[in-house]
Amino acid sequence: MGGASGERAVSLASGAQVTRALEEAGHQVVSVDTSAGVLDRSRIDALLAGGVGRPAGRGDALATGDLAGLLSRAVPGEVDLVLPVLHGGAGEDGTVQALLDLMGLPYAGSGRLGCTLSMDKEVSKRLFRDAGIPTPEWEVVAPIPTDPASATEGPPDPVAAAVARLGLPLIVKPPSGGSTLGLSLVRLPEEVEDAVARSARWEPRVLLERFVAGRELTVGVVDGEALPVGEIIPEHEIFDYTCKYEEGMAQEVFPADVEEDVAREVRALALRVMDTLFMRDFGRVDFILDEARGLWCLEANALPGMTATSLLPRAARAGGIPFPELCHRIVVTARRRIEAEARARTPSPGTRDLPPG
Repeated sequence: MGGASGERAVSLASGAQVTRALEEAGHQVVSVDTSAGVLDRSRIDALLAGGVGRPAGRGDALATGDLAGLLSRAVPGEVDLVLPVLHGGAGEDGTVQALLDLMGLPYAGSGRLGCTLSMDKEVSKRLFRDAGIPTPEWEVVAPIPTDPASATEGPPDPVAAAVARLGLPLIVKPPSGGSTLGLSLVRLPEEVEDAVARSARWEPRVLLERFVAGRELTVGVVDGEALPVGEIIPEHEIFDYTCKYEEGMAQEVFPADVEEDVAREVRALALRVMDTLFMRDFGRVDFILDEARGLWCLEANALPGMTATSLLPRAARAGGIPFPELCHRIVVTARRRIEAEARARTPSPGTRDLPPG
């Protein structure tokens, strides 16, 4: 939990909620902030009382430092399972998962490949397209500094070219970001420059995506089972950071008031997305249902938020799964998978290695 990304506050809040839930389910839990070390009970209680808070700016993130050394010192040698509750940055892009693999520590959730593919929206959207999963048209560009003296010289502005091809309105956001940090809805040409600059504060690449009007649906997945479909109705025009994490800023309706055939289709599509991105154990997939009843996949989350207001816990509750049971089920799912993988690596009795060829 914690980490060094701009989503550190969300991760700490999620981690504290998961710590309490797992303890209620009977587990012994050691809570580790990957940027600070083991958190004691007073710190967990303070996080539970304090909510999520505001996001850190890109330059405000804490230094990760020697993460491998920190984990080696902080995680007990007899640990049964690591449950990453990290959002953004190295915690969600596969870096921490690769490190856990190298350290030989078993962990829940998607592996390094699933985290990498789902975190990078440019890559995931390419895979959606190849798999026949509808996703809004997009383009990723690196902003070029505007120099009025040379505006008529050199290559064309890639942002302007993308806007011309995609048309307005557009969603502008960092392709590897989360929690809607750096996201803008652009309706007018004069809004483009500020939106691109806002996104570029989080990473150099900028994703411009054709805006699809409609109802925002979300599907949580645990152990290969799609949970009840939810609908997000934000107070703002888009589901931004404030609407996500502040009480009363969005209605989250579970189950969503959609026709049964739509619910079946979106749940099946969520499972396809999980398979396409090599995600495992648990995750969440977000969609738009347009006015023509067409479904568009926006993104997948390998490590979705686990705060009191987060969508996966609400979907689970709608399916009759209280939060402690949800966290316990994730642990059980991961342990079962890890044991199956270990059996698959164990040679059958009577077999032996072949001699070198």
